[in-house]
Amino acid sequence: MGTLAGMADVASRPRALTGVAAAAVALGVTQLIAVLFGPGADARTAVGSAVIDLTPGPVKESAIQLFGTADKLVLTVAVLLVIGVIAGVTARFETSRVPLGSIAIGLAGIAGAVAVMSRAGATLVDVVPALVGAACGIAVLRFLVSGRFTDPAPPKPPSARSGGTVIPAAGPPPDPGRRLSLLTLGFLTVGALTGVAGAVLARMRSSVAADRNAFAAPPPLSKAPPIPPGVQPAGVTLPPFITPSADFYRIDTALSVPQLSREEWKLRIHGMVDDVVTFRFDDLAQFEVVEKVVTLTCVSNPVGGDLISNATWTGYRVRDLLAKAGVRSEADMVLSTSIDGFTAGSPVEAMTDDRDSLLAITMNGAPLPTEHGYPARLVVPGLYGYVSATKWVVDLELTRFDRAEAYWTRLGWGARGPIKTQSRIDVPRSGQDVPRGAVTFGGVAWAQGRGVKAVEVRIDGPDGGEGQWQPATLGASYSKDTWRLWSFPWQADQPGDHRISVRATDDTGAVQTSQLADVLPDGATGWHDVSFTVT
Repeated sequence: MGTLAGMADVASRPRALTGVAAAAVALGVTQLIAVLFGPGADARTAVGSAVIDLTPGPVKESAIQLFGTADKLVLTVAVLLVIGVIAGVTARFETSRVPLGSIAIGLAGIAGAVAVMSRAGATLVDVVPALVGAACGIAVLRFLVSGRFTDPAPPKPPSARSGGTVIPAAGPPPDPGRRLSLLTLGFLTVGALTGVAGAVLARMRSSVAADRNAFAAPPPLSKAPPIPPGVQPAGVTLPPFITPSADFYRIDTALSVPQLSREEWKLRIHGMVDDVVTFRFDDLAQFEVVEKVVTLTCVSNPVGGDLISNATWTGYRVRDLLAKAGVRSEADMVLSTSIDGFTAGSPVEAMTDDRDSLLAITMNGAPLPTEHGYPARLVVPGLYGYVSATKWVVDLELTRFDRAEAYWTRLGWGARGPIKTQSRIDVPRSGQDVPRGAVTFGGVAWAQGRGVKAVEVRIDGPDGGEGQWQPATLGASYSKDTWRLWSFPWQADQPGDHRISVRATDDTGAVQTSQLADVLPDGATGWHDVSFTVT
């Protein structure tokens, strides 16, 4: 009896893995079939986007602070892990009378279909992959738990008698779960392979890489001033004044990067306007092409953070496009919408004044990378990205702040989002060992819309107390809309632990506040400080 019970327990152990395998097949088949229906049928992206939309604002902010630009990858892995755990747990209780695991997979398929239907432009046909995938997952689970594929209980082992003593046959009993385990692993592999194949084929089918590579951007008629060589301080390794496109920070709500060609793109301007107008990409040729160097900053950038980058952009003045529609005097917000449904609310004055907000089409001399909004995005100097930097932009609605709320403002962020005066220490890094002798520290400072006039540095004194604020050496100023690099030579004579702090003064004479504030609701404040050790 004990032997039979032990074999039954062994046979039940793979049950949880059968649920994981069934879920993998369901997801893989869904992903693969979705290729035939188009991006709108991608349940994986739809579910992930729904999770993002339903997550409370503070939780999203915590994820950005914890994972940075890897937040979308973490979300995808987390969703897959949750599905796997639920499938594994419920499969252990799967029976013919109470098919708990099958019910769980079926409910997951329905949830995927609901998520797909919640996306703009979805049709009933788009839910087919999610439902077919769920049906396949249920079929696999029922197939695996039917019990017909486990090895039968071994027969009584033959024995021999020797002088009246029974001698058991040698060798271990067969593993009753061997066949089930092999089948389960096979289905798990099939699920993983179909999922990967579906993702790769979907990417190949929808990719606009060829469209982007074929785009010859028109030369700017209004060129940005040349960048003076003195913008980069000597003697210290700092970020380049112009951030390479590959290194430019990316924070957005798009779980899957939208693939929008120039032929498909159009921009509708409506709302509080005299005339509703729609521009196709070729229609933009009637406007002057403008080149600007602009630093963009994410509102989620903490004190000392790196969610800030500087690039050269070319495009068309938003005010020129709005003038074609005729903005009514009562409008005070431009609500911009991305192809994936993201919205940002910008003050009308930011879009129409002489800061030259752009509908950008190139970045650092090349067509916009798809991750940064190809074929067109907004670049608005002086405002945090959550209220201005809409990528893949397809809609501009003239409205009012008291009538409409954008994506992040609905979640508790401030409505207008002007960038605050901030500075950062890049050298030394926190905890770095600094050799004795002459050293040069440095970093960046920014106050878009106002410009940076001065940067000061304070290093604690020999007794550990606070030292005096001393002026840093500034790199050449380019414009009020770009960051400014700074350096500070210092004689490291006192071995031991030290702390360096930095603060900036903008062109209006306002000194960066020391008051610490979180990024929520409208951007972090406080002085950045770094601890280091002189060795």
